[in-house]
Amino acid sequence: MSKPSSRRNRTSSGKAAREASAKTAGPREENTDASTATSTSPSGVKKSSWLPALEDEAPPPAAVERGALLVTEGLVKDYGDGLGLRGIDLLVDRGELVMLVGPNGAGKSTLLGLAAGLIEPTAGRVFAGGFKAGTIEARAATSYIPDAPVLYEDLSVREHIEYIARLHNTADWEEYGAELLEMFRLSDRADDLPTTFSRGLKQKTALIIGLIRPFDLLLIDEPFVGLDTPGQETLVEVLADLVDQGASVFCSTHQLDLLPKATRCVGLRDGELEYDGAPSAEKIRALVGG
Repeated sequence: MSKPSSRRNRTSSGKAAREASAKTAGPREENTDASTATSTSPSGVKKSSWLPALEDEAPPPAAVERGALLVTEGLVKDYGDGLGLRGIDLLVDRGELVMLVGPNGAGKSTLLGLAAGLIEPTAGRVFAGGFKAGTIEARAATSYIPDAPVLYEDLSVREHIEYIARLHNTADWEEYGAELLEMFRLSDRADDLPTTFSRGLKQKTALIIGLIRPFDLLLIDEPFVGLDTPGQETLVEVLADLVDQGASVFCSTHQLDLLPKATRCVGLRDGELEYDGAPSAEKIRALVGG
């Protein structure tokens, strides 16, 4: 089984490229119209200059400045009937493959949703890809694959690939898409509607869609559920290859097949950080069932 080449699994240019662009860019004309002027906050959030400063516009953490791809500070999520997260401090550097584990209700999906910018925190801050989560810049640097596949009913697999690839300006997407289809054994179903698929085939489609676009940080929630053995093996290879190329993967899973490739394990329990350290089968079993 061939692994995707570094030419194909492109990570997004990230902060370094943006800084390089800023250094080489020529002078630009100043906009003096107060009704349209904009500025960028220290957290990387673009806003109109006439808006009042927000309280959370403190400079980003030092870890963000030095290139960490996921940083949380005192992250809290209160759903009203209970706390989903209770003050999580976490840092994921470039090139890490982190297994996120814990029992049901531990807060894993909440943490991923906050990192993806899909959920608003009650307190604390979260930065993804070098920017405040939920901003355009953070979304451009982050690919999020939820636990339940989200697919369009009237698009074929191939049309899904084209739509997402063009949306994110993916270079050579046709060749890369064909390779992903072959790797996940979906080439013969590429023109079918995913609504006719089994849970496993829908999961493979969702994975391909999440992988077709450039990103620096991949957030992925229980990706092995429903996959057959070849699909699981392919996913392990792809995730390891992404990390080798400099991306970071933050993956909620108890799948021990990923263990040899993981660089770290983060365990949650009742919304709190229970463990952050070296991964092992014994530790994962204890965090899940202990």
